[in-house]
Amino acid sequence: MNEALLRSLTPSVLGILVRRGADFAAAEDAVQDALVEAVRVWPADQPRDAKGWLVTVAWRKFLDQARADTSRRRREDRLDEEPAPGPAPAVDDTLQLCFLCAHPSLTPSSAVALTLRAVGGLTTRQIAQAYLVPEATMAQRISRAKRTVSGVRFDQPGDVATVLRVLYLVFNEGYSGDVDLAAEAIRLTRQLTAAIDHPEVAGLLALMLLHHARRTARTAPDGSLVPLAEQDRSRWDTKSIAEGVEILQAALARDRLGEFQAQAAIAALHADAPTAEETDWVQIVEWYDELAALTDSPVVRLNRAVALGEADGPRAGLAALAALDDSLPRHAAVAAYLHERDGDLATAARLYAEAAHKAPNLAERDHLTRQAARLNARRGSARGARLP
Repeated sequence: MNEALLRSLTPSVLGILVRRGADFAAAEDAVQDALVEAVRVWPADQPRDAKGWLVTVAWRKFLDQARADTSRRRREDRLDEEPAPGPAPAVDDTLQLCFLCAHPSLTPSSAVALTLRAVGGLTTRQIAQAYLVPEATMAQRISRAKRTVSGVRFDQPGDVATVLRVLYLVFNEGYSGDVDLAAEAIRLTRQLTAAIDHPEVAGLLALMLLHHARRTARTAPDGSLVPLAEQDRSRWDTKSIAEGVEILQAALARDRLGEFQAQAAIAALHADAPTAEETDWVQIVEWYDELAALTDSPVVRLNRAVALGEADGPRAGLAALAALDDSLPRHAAVAAYLHERDGDLATAARLYAEAAHKAPNLAERDHLTRQAARLNARRGSARGARLP
């Protein structure tokens, strides 16, 4: 049973049903029913045209639902529109479906959640983690979004900003989570770049390429995280870095700065440094100032505190950190790092342990736990050396 094939075909099949006139909620239900049927039938007899099979079965499921629902009798004049036998058109509907989910009748947060669920294939739990909300809350939000767009004809697709936010979150989930969607997010953003002349679309593509270029160096052979400063830069993908920098420079030349361009500029400065010690932290702080002015995001200000600690010393970073809410995600980890750089190993070890307890995934928790253990071992060795 090829689960990866089913997963890859789902957005396209869903998009075809929506274009044929199915409302979003009914189309998604029909596609899910078709997937269940595929799981039952395909192990014994997988079709040669998998996409065509799913489209035909999903459309039949939708029509069955329409017949059974008296409030949808108006759809019965479409009963003769069942797709003809033969291969389905080789059209990728995923990007179009992204725009359809970003419908103006939805709030941006609901549109992002719905698209991550319907297009990205993320579970409700994974989406809830991305939003830092309980899973039950996210389940209710997605259900409300489905009800809102149910029966709406998608003749008013959503705006570019919402689609960019969706693609950004999909990339982040694929980059650091347990579902590999980073390459898919890059593919979709390339499509969007080719279709829309927009500097922020280019900025997002540049940001993705620059981050993705470091992917193989981010983990050790045992799966543990490798901090940026300790990564083997010879393992970075220089081709992706060069492409990302070229795209970014063209976007910045248009003098329409947006948050994704600013983030990409920061990533480019990291990628440009031959070693961690040669990083241009002063310029990175300046880009964080630009980014903070654009977004007014406390997470941006948290990252700026790290950069300021590198540029002007850990005390400057800690002073900037003191102005932020200590309940921010990764606040304790940043504080631990800055206290360690300032020589306060006891406070740093305690904060690393606290950060490990709050970590959103196992890899990060293990990394922070090792940091705490490392500092505690150093403190123990220092005390031992002072004994008479």
